Amino acid sequence: MLKKDETVFVLVDVQGKLARVVHESVTMIHQLQRLLKGLQILDIPIIWLEQYPEGLGATIEEVADELSGIEPISKMTFSGWQNEQFKQAVEATGRKQILVGGIETHICVYQTSAELKEAGYEVQIVADAVSSRTLANKQIGLEKMKALGILPTSVEMALYELLKSADTAEFKEILKVVK
Repeated sequence: MLKKDETVFVLVDVQGKLARVVHESVTMIHQLQRLLKGLQILDIPIIWLEQYPEGLGATIEEVADELSGIEPISKMTFSGWQNEQFKQAVEATGRKQILVGGIETHICVYQTSAELKEAGYEVQIVADAVSSRTLANKQIGLEKMKALGILPTSVEMALYELLKSADTAEFKEILKVVK
């Protein structure tokens, strides 16, 4: 189970034209917005990655708008774990549970997640907040991660797991986000 004081979220490369052409992009973007709002209500740290923004473009506005006060970490490697600034950001949280969302499931999401798992982190993929250009590639990425012990979750499942109880002030705020 996810624990509020042990979890960090990694947003991977939701940028430019690619973010608009991945499978079911509108749904993925909406789910990421809901997730980011919920995580901020719960005060979960967010680490934001961008793959070669000079070439792929910036994170799309609808998602970037949910990240005020956070700066993206630019990378060239497909795995964020190969980027020293990202590695330091993850380690600085002191947290061992990592939720991952973004694109593309079978490339940057997969490689980042696999290397985080190998480095000793408990990694979960927010399956309704990731995508690839094709459904087949999304499914292959999810299957390969599952084979590594990286389990899928969903936006609502993750938020309610972190919330733990309906008798908190955050519950009413989360309810507005997920409804």
